[in-house]
Amino acid sequence: MTSERVHTTSHAVEVAAPAGVVHGLISDPVRWPLFFPPNVHVERLEFDGVDERLRMWAVAGEQIRSWLSHRVLDAQARRITFRQERPQAPVRTMNGTWIVEEQGAERCRLTLLHDFTTHGDRAEDLAWVERAVDVNSRAELGNIRRFAERWARLDELVLSFEDEIHVDGPAELVHDFLYRAQDWPETVPHVARVALSEDTPGVQRLAMDTRTADGAVHTTESVRVCFPHAGRIVYKQTTTPALMDAHTGEWSVVSDATGTTAVSQHSVVLREEAVEKILGPGATLADARTYVHKALSRNSRTTLTHAKHHAESAVHTL
Repeated sequence: MTSERVHTTSHAVEVAAPAGVVHGLISDPVRWPLFFPPNVHVERLEFDGVDERLRMWAVAGEQIRSWLSHRVLDAQARRITFRQERPQAPVRTMNGTWIVEEQGAERCRLTLLHDFTTHGDRAEDLAWVERAVDVNSRAELGNIRRFAERWARLDELVLSFEDEIHVDGPAELVHDFLYRAQDWPETVPHVARVALSEDTPGVQRLAMDTRTADGAVHTTESVRVCFPHAGRIVYKQTTTPALMDAHTGEWSVVSDATGTTAVSQHSVVLREEAVEKILGPGATLADARTYVHKALSRNSRTTLTHAKHHAESAVHTL
């Protein structure tokens, strides 16, 4: 028997949206990084329609935490229970429940429950976990409400696309260029400054100053999760340009008989209230979609082109 006490928390929010919409948002964890500020990346490992295993990365305080989560979905009751497998210290156990309660055709109440223990039940560890759970729960619930209440227009607000380029060189060299983002100011024209740290192998924090087409410079901050053996780097911007509420993406490289295909994927949630401020009076969401697509695609294709040059030049000098 252990002496750790079980600590519980409860957070709830009223949502002016149908219960089915809210349940749909919490049932699709792969898209959580786009809608929930703390979540960086989610990999679905197993799913049979009811039982689900996920690998998750999220910001907790000043740290990037990762864990395996087992979820059980009850669509009829609109409840989802979850349990972290092998949580990171100081957390010993972490369990919880999402509950969606219908309050009429266009309203519902969303509750998020947690129960957890910490190793040794030390006061400082308990305070850290309680603070992280409180901050993340409030952020998650607030954003679910915000997006759910705009559910009829999410198709206009969310933009996803990809660019790809063929490389006559090995995938490893392309991935190496994309991984070593600290070198981009010397090799990628639109990148003015990069500050990169990697305290945990494969998990990077990236701050970058980027020049826009009109010569202005904006700063973004991202967390990147790298999967070198799979040729993938996924990322989430934690500080975004003014026109974006959220921005996630992925660099991936795949080899075939003719060389390598390098792909850049983007998903964006537009910040509707900033459209006219940034693009001028009368600008619409359609204008913002075009503007953001062109800007991100231009930068992605430039970066991919320099990755291509890096890989092909190395091959030609062998």
